[in-house]
Amino acid sequence: MASGKITGLAILAATLAATGCSSSGSSDQAAVRKVSVNDKQQAGIGVNAYLWRASLDTISFMPLKSADPYGGVINSDWYANPELPDERFKTTVYILDTRLRADGVTVSVQKEILVDGNWQTAKVDEGTSIALENAILSRARELRLSSIVE
Repeated sequence: MASGKITGLAILAATLAATGCSSSGSSDQAAVRKVSVNDKQQAGIGVNAYLWRASLDTISFMPLKSADPYGGVINSDWYANPELPDERFKTTVYILDTRLRADGVTVSVQKEILVDGNWQTAKVDEGTSIALENAILSRARELRLSSIVE
């Protein structure tokens, strides 16, 4: 694969980030609405509920290995895009806050490529983690806006 070529996961993450940017209603309307679910710790989980749900939604195309709603860690298992079967990815999402904040989520991505029948660690494009984080944040904003009551 050429070094300048964007990976399938990066394309997917960028697509998710781009589609997650649209919202229903203007920000002025959102500012005057009352929130039915607050951004503080939700019953049953130890992290921000919007970030938790958005993280699960965003990486739902990958097999889930483990999810700890109290510690805020979601691990996927290896995922290979059917169009690029010689590379695979694994993600770990860390939700770091009980508030919905831009710095409340971090994504770590691992990549392996198939070389002579063996999987070998490969460098992940720098923008992949950031694109996934942005997609999660966009989805979390959508979830929060959808919970706002007139």
